[in-house]
Amino acid sequence: MIFYYCTTKTSQCKCYIFRNSAENIIYHSERNSRKMNEKNKMRLLGGLAGLANGFFGSGGGIIAVPMLKKAGFEAKKAHAGSLALTLPLSVISALFYMGNGSFQWQSAVELIPFGLAGAVLGTFLMKKIPVRLLSGIFGLLLVIAGVRNFFL
Repeated sequence: MIFYYCTTKTSQCKCYIFRNSAENIIYHSERNSRKMNEKNKMRLLGGLAGLANGFFGSGGGIIAVPMLKKAGFEAKKAHAGSLALTLPLSVISALFYMGNGSFQWQSAVELIPFGLAGAVLGTFLMKKIPVRLLSGIFGLLLVIAGVRNFFL
């Protein structure tokens, strides 16, 4: 295996050249590995959010927001990305719940108008409040939900 540094206009990375069993030269850079690791992190995020959404009934955001923040998204974009992720997951989960008879139409019809109003208000408020407060509110909500579920 041959090791050397390669430099581009934008960055410097470690590069490796080695031969595989077929005597083909393979080029590998750490930058390409980082891109692949980011893709794998996003795949893991999607899978875990989908699992939580199906298992807990729209709980994908609890997993998505912290993971998106850890992946480098700023807090408000992580919350928005979480919503974009959980919408299709919630629709699919609801269809499965309908299929096995667990979906309660009466409750949904009563809750949806107020949920929509709350979503509009929450989206408006998210634009107005500081990131630190948003993160604090989200963290407090997670703690309250965890304590509440632990003792129920």
